[in-house]
Amino acid sequence: MKELVQYIACALVDHPDQVEVTETQAGNTIVIELRVAPDDMGRVIGKNGRVANAIRALVRLMAMNENRRVSLEII
Repeated sequence: MKELVQYIACALVDHPDQVEVTETQAGNTIVIELRVAPDDMGRVIGKNGRVANAIRALVRLMAMNENRRVSLEII
């Protein structure tokens, strides 16, 4: 899941070298933190949060296949 988020984020932003994705696990829940340059924050979130919600939906589908829960935080 971490690789998927990183791939999507790098494709969206102007500064792909500043994309950082960390994954922490607590029991059955995975927390993925996505950090991007301040200039690219709008591209990752999208208008009315549509891009962010689409990324979250993809990650949730992957997590459901593994019977896990996931949370994506964009910082």
